[in-house]
Amino acid sequence: MHDTHFYEPRAGHGLTRDPLRAILGPRPIGWISSRSAAGVANLAPYSFFSMLCDKPPIIGFSSIGEKDSLANIRETGVFACNLVTRRHAEAMNISSRPAPPGIDEFEEAGLKSADCTIIDCPRVAETPVALECRLIDIRGLTDAAGSRTSAWLTLGEIVGVHIDRTLLRDGLFDTASAGIVLRAGYAADYFEIGSTAAFTMKRPAG
Repeated sequence: MHDTHFYEPRAGHGLTRDPLRAILGPRPIGWISSRSAAGVANLAPYSFFSMLCDKPPIIGFSSIGEKDSLANIRETGVFACNLVTRRHAEAMNISSRPAPPGIDEFEEAGLKSADCTIIDCPRVAETPVALECRLIDIRGLTDAAGSRTSAWLTLGEIVGVHIDRTLLRDGLFDTASAGIVLRAGYAADYFEIGSTAAFTMKRPAG
């Protein structure tokens, strides 16, 4: 048996920093772009993000507090998710800065936007992958006792996918070459996916 540190999250962890974000990570970053009904573009990263279903493809991200992304998506019913790579890590970080409504984070971060193909929403022009999404639901999260938390879960169906052709190898997306950036556990920690981290393991036959 290991000598374990056990704690109940409600009572506090007793450590320097909350370990759960480091344990449940590194996590992909949902770099969410949207546009308000008034036409103002918004771009913000969310590290509580993942793909939740493949048929149809559904992604979800959680916002701690109601932010501009949520307001825009409620108004328009659409958003885009842009892949964060090492090349754009600094721009992504700039776009995380709290800003008042009406500020265009594309401009703040020095990024060019491009129109989506199916939905009326901007996407990051330089990113190698962008996912066009239609809103399925926005719901406030509760704890196990049914009490409301400060988190809002947004679910969207992917209805369009943009992929840089240079990252397609024999019909497969080259994850390692993309330089995808993942969010690690603490304030300034990130990981970049590379070929040295990859290994192959097939599922056992049923």
